[in-house]
Amino acid sequence: MASLAPDRPANATRLHTERANPHWTRLGDEAALDHIPGEDGWPVVGTTLSVLADPTGFGNRMARTYGPVHRSRTFGRRQVTLLGAEANELVLFDRDKLFSSEQGWGPVLNLLFPRGLMLLDFEAHRVDRRALSVAFKPDAMRHYADTLNAGIATALTGWAPSGAPTAMRFYPAIKALTLDTAATSFLGLPLGPEADALNKAFVDMVAASVGAVRRPLPFTRMGKGVAGRKMMVAYFTKLLRQRRDAPGQDMFSQFALATREDGALLEESRVVDHMIFLMMAAHDTITSSATSLVWLLARHPEWQHKLRAEALAVTGGAGRPLAYDDLGRMELTEMAFKEALRMVPPVPTTPRRALRDFTYMGFCIPAGTPVAINGAATHADPRYWPEPDVFDPLRFTPDNAAKRHKYAWIPFGGGAHMCIGLHFATMQIKVLMAHLLTRYAIGIAPGYEPAWQAWPIPKPKDGLQVTLTPLTVDDSRFAG
Repeated sequence: MASLAPDRPANATRLHTERANPHWTRLGDEAALDHIPGEDGWPVVGTTLSVLADPTGFGNRMARTYGPVHRSRTFGRRQVTLLGAEANELVLFDRDKLFSSEQGWGPVLNLLFPRGLMLLDFEAHRVDRRALSVAFKPDAMRHYADTLNAGIATALTGWAPSGAPTAMRFYPAIKALTLDTAATSFLGLPLGPEADALNKAFVDMVAASVGAVRRPLPFTRMGKGVAGRKMMVAYFTKLLRQRRDAPGQDMFSQFALATREDGALLEESRVVDHMIFLMMAAHDTITSSATSLVWLLARHPEWQHKLRAEALAVTGGAGRPLAYDDLGRMELTEMAFKEALRMVPPVPTTPRRALRDFTYMGFCIPAGTPVAINGAATHADPRYWPEPDVFDPLRFTPDNAAKRHKYAWIPFGGGAHMCIGLHFATMQIKVLMAHLLTRYAIGIAPGYEPAWQAWPIPKPKDGLQVTLTPLTVDDSRFAG
């Protein structure tokens, strides 16, 4: 979302943000970027409308016209984009601590998801990440796997209840399912009447992140997003106190009891902020990833057959749970998931702010400059991915992966800010595919090509129209 980062939002919001963060590096002098090729777009709006209308097309045109280092102006502020795997490594690995994630994402997310791991830097990030990592240890993950198997199996039986081919919109169905599974795995409880309110709050908060108006005025996206956050804070604060009194095996209980290196519990507000952010990630990014994978498998039934055969071989039969100890055997499923993430990354671009002057490809970029890398562009670069528009999970065999630049594939980020929940996300997709593909054949209408909404997280505008056909044991579609 870097291309939309409003690093100079409306004055009141900008001043509040900067005063609340006195350690932030001041935004640089925009004239110092004159030497970098690019364009500022129209007066006032800059290149913002072009980015919103067609972010992929805009990015491709900028790269063709100006090269792998270029500038643009979105939401009233110049920024520099760096393209390629080497740029990804420079920014994400950040060997010299040149870049701030907090100051890159902060202007976009501070009013909505403050103090999430993605919005912390260096020592503060290390301390909180270490404390929260207990929630992703093997014993905890084993418990989550059992919970996911039960919840997904129950939900999928209702997707084609008549036993006949059933047309459905996949995206809203999987979104409801991921919210339910996040609640049971993360919170240790099934969502009751508050499910719709929580879902709306998440939707409003994510939508607000790319709203044009950056102040929480009534009836604006930001206003709705901030109201959603207020509701979330109240809900999770109450639940946190319950978990500290009577912890369970869920992720929130692990977070509630997480301690710093001196043995002190994390502050109540920090635990709540981390939980809200992780619930959003589990709710929205996994929904996007699962939808793109199902779309690609529907377009490529030969791969659907291969993954079905693998799931049957690993689980021992249709509808059986995928054991935690068998996750590593779902090799084709993992490769297909990685290829879907390559083709439709949930977070196409990543923002940072330069903390010191640096030079890249001969261009001097001053401290305070908003800097973005574009994972989606790298994922489609034929230098790393021959025929990038072709769905080919075998790109991710160990031999093929070893030949590529380590930072040519970055859907989970990299370096210190590598997604803490990446193994949970992969596990959830494997469990979902094991249950879905052994129950149903997924079909689409001939020639069907849904339009995709790029911001703030990719999704098909029509919800992805698919047909689920229940399978029987002797169905030929069980063949690999």
